[in-house]
Amino acid sequence: MSNSKRNELIKRKIIHVDMDAFFASVEQLDHPQWRGLPVIVGGRPEERGVVSTASYEARKYGIHSAMPAKTARRLCPNGIFVEGNMRRYREISHRIREIFHEVTDIIEPLSIDEAYLDVTCNKFNEPSATRLAQYLQRRIYEETGLTASAGVSFNKFLAKVASDWRKPAGLTVIPPNRAKAFLFALKIEKFYGVGQATAKLFHKLNVSNGAELYALPLETLISIFGKMGIFYYNIVRGVDLRPVAERESRKSLGREITLSSDLSDMSGLRKLLRDLAGKVSRLLLQEKLAGRTVTLKIRYDDFTTVTRSMTVPARIAQADALEKIGLILLSRTEAGPRKVRLMGMSVSGFPEDNSTTIQLELPLEWK
Repeated sequence: MSNSKRNELIKRKIIHVDMDAFFASVEQLDHPQWRGLPVIVGGRPEERGVVSTASYEARKYGIHSAMPAKTARRLCPNGIFVEGNMRRYREISHRIREIFHEVTDIIEPLSIDEAYLDVTCNKFNEPSATRLAQYLQRRIYEETGLTASAGVSFNKFLAKVASDWRKPAGLTVIPPNRAKAFLFALKIEKFYGVGQATAKLFHKLNVSNGAELYALPLETLISIFGKMGIFYYNIVRGVDLRPVAERESRKSLGREITLSSDLSDMSGLRKLLRDLAGKVSRLLLQEKLAGRTVTLKIRYDDFTTVTRSMTVPARIAQADALEKIGLILLSRTEAGPRKVRLMGMSVSGFPEDNSTTIQLELPLEWK
C-alpha cells in the first residue's frame, strides 16, 4: 500500500455510536419505578424465551443477551421480565437518527440501536471527531433521556471496538498513533469476526491477544481460516478499508442466537425458532425488505455447522411464514438427536439485490 493511500486512510474520522442496553433503558425510561432495578427484555421464562437485552443492573447477576429467560430468572428471581415494545423502540431510534443527521448524512445503521458516522467532513466544519461524539452523546441524552457510548477512530473496526470499551455512557478515542498499542493489547475475543469457536482455534495456536495475532504469518492464517485469515492479518495492522455506506445494499438479513447451554429438546428448539422468526421479521419490516430465500443455520455441540435453505415463489417478511419454512428446514437437520449450541435464520433474495463484497487490500506495515 502506498504512503499516500495510507495517509488518506488514517485521516478518516469515524464515530461508532451504540446505545446503552437500549431496549431495557427505554423500558426504564417509560417506567420510572423500574429505574435502578434489573430489567430483562425478551421472551417469557415460562415459555422458554430468550433474553434480548438486560439492563446494567441485571447484568450484575450474570445475565446477558441470548441467555434462556429461564436461566435469567434463576439468576435473578426478582428481575422484571418484559416482552418489549418494538414500535416504541423504533420511534426513539428514529429520533436518534435525526440527531445523527445534525452532524452528517454519511450514516450507516447497523441495527436499531447503533450506527457508524463518517465525520471527516461534517455539517459543523468541526475538525475534532471527539467533540462531535460528545455533542452526539449530549444531544441524545437531552432529546431522549438515554445514554449512548461512542468510539472514535480512523476506521470502522477500531471505532466499534472503542465504543464498547467504557460502557455505559463512555467515550473512547483511538488515534493512529495509539492504534498499534491498543490492538496489541486487545484480547482475541474482541476482534471483529472472532466468535467462540474461532477464539478456541486461536487459543490452540497460542494466540490470546493482538500482539500474538500480529506475529502469525499470513500463510498460516490463510491455511487455517481461508479468506478470513487475510481479514485478521489486516485488522491487527490497523487496515480496514470499509467505507461508511450511507445506503448499503444487503444480500441478506438475519439473526443468530448462541445458547448458554446446549439444547436438544425439540419443543425448546421450536420455541427458539419462533423467537428467531419474530426477530428477523421485525428487522425485515424495519428495513422495508422482503425476500424469497430463507436459510436456517445450526451449530451442534461439537461446533459442526450446517445450513439448510428454501426458496419460495413470493417474497416474504412475516414471522408466521418465516417460522413455517424454518420448521421445515429444522426437520432437515439432526437437531434434537444432536445437541444445538447456535441457531440462526436469515432471509435473502431481495429485489434489485446488487450488493458487493468489499475486498480488503494487503496490508500496511507499522512504522
